[in-house]
Amino acid sequence: MKIVLTSVLVDDQEKALRFYRDVLGFKLKHDIPMGAHRWLTLVSAEAPDGVELLLEPDAHPAAKPFKVALLADGIPCTSFGVEDVRKEHDRLSKLGVNFTQPPVVMGPVTTAVFADTCGNLVQIAQRH
Repeated sequence: MKIVLTSVLVDDQEKALRFYRDVLGFKLKHDIPMGAHRWLTLVSAEAPDGVELLLEPDAHPAAKPFKVALLADGIPCTSFGVEDVRKEHDRLSKLGVNFTQPPVVMGPVTTAVFADTCGNLVQIAQRH
């Protein structure tokens, strides 16, 4: 068994696509109309056949309160691995990304947390 798809609940799929593709650098994999929404997945540029990230609409009644609670408590909805957290923090900061936690060493990892413009916090992590 392996992970092939993971989701991030977003308030606007088009805005999320611009952020995750144009700012973070993920590559579009699927963009399939599904009525009012889309099956919209991205992949890492380094692993085009790897795990897909689904930009899933937060239209379900339980989704928005869940997102608000995570955000209020400063809890990231997901984590992405990077080679160098400080370098990625600098790159994203220059692009206007709002970090809520600068790079911090936490034992075997260094992490940073930013807002994704779609109602979520996202962590980036570097293993040492």
